[in-house]
Amino acid sequence: MSSRPSHGLPRRDGARERPAVIAAGRTRATRGPRYLALAESGELARRAAAAVARLASCDLCPHRCHADRTAGPFGLCCIGRRAVVHGWGPHLGEEPPIRGTRGSGTVFFSGCNLSCVFCQNWETSHLRRGRETSPDELAEIMLALQRAGCHNINLVSPTHVLAQVLEALPIAVDRGLRLPLVWNSGGYDAVDALALLDGVVDIYMPDAKYGADEPARTLSGAPDYVAVNRAALREMHRQVGDLEIGPDGLARRGLLVRHLVLPGRLAASEAVFDFLAREISPNTAVNVMDQYRPCWRADEHPPADRPLTRAEFEQALASARRAGLSRFV
Repeated sequence: MSSRPSHGLPRRDGARERPAVIAAGRTRATRGPRYLALAESGELARRAAAAVARLASCDLCPHRCHADRTAGPFGLCCIGRRAVVHGWGPHLGEEPPIRGTRGSGTVFFSGCNLSCVFCQNWETSHLRRGRETSPDELAEIMLALQRAGCHNINLVSPTHVLAQVLEALPIAVDRGLRLPLVWNSGGYDAVDALALLDGVVDIYMPDAKYGADEPARTLSGAPDYVAVNRAALREMHRQVGDLEIGPDGLARRGLLVRHLVLPGRLAASEAVFDFLAREISPNTAVNVMDQYRPCWRADEHPPADRPLTRAEFEQALASARRAGLSRFV
């Protein structure tokens, strides 16, 4: 990541090619983030308490490890009672409606509920480098990003720390947080956990990594990824709808799906795009990403051991168009 290197943020750039404009999703500006009403009613605090209670036999992600994260040993994510933050700061490498002119207020959480062998942020996800952060400290990070002029709070790899995010949010709101929340996940989210975020998250920005189960099993350790991801995408879209863009070009609310094209058609991209167009919405905003490079242990899994070719990316993009998608971000 190019911004705020003092925070040690990993790089995560958007796709270079932006073949269509998202003007179809422009809308009037809204009055504020969705979580404010829940905070005022006390519902936000109640949801936080419910999520934290589930950490003692954790079932907050689809792995359902039932590990006691309040004491250990921990589950697949290897993160305990407190969130571990690897870095934070304004980020200008996200999609234009997310980064705007002043950057997206990005918080990188360590650990992950996926085990991608090609992870480009492996120091964060697999080595879990970072610092344990209390709810008060996480709230202060959000407020610091707001003071820095960021357009939103962008929670990166947050699935396994959903409880900790909800725990920090009422504190931040009490101290003046008013920025929309971006849920920037790997797309392996449980529907019952997403229900805790209904009315909390303004912008969902999940991955749709795979259209077939076998590569999801061998490359990400998630043999049920496709079914889980599709259910999650349906729930996210139910909550926030298609991506809405304000007059200033900033995302206000909605779903923006990322798909990283893999070499050798490993991601089964065509199936991903067909699902989005037919079962989510043909107006779904999509970032078809071309920046794959072999990282971490990708060399053990050919053809993931080589970079993506330009021809492969163009073929994937063409398949997205054939599926009926046109809002490329």
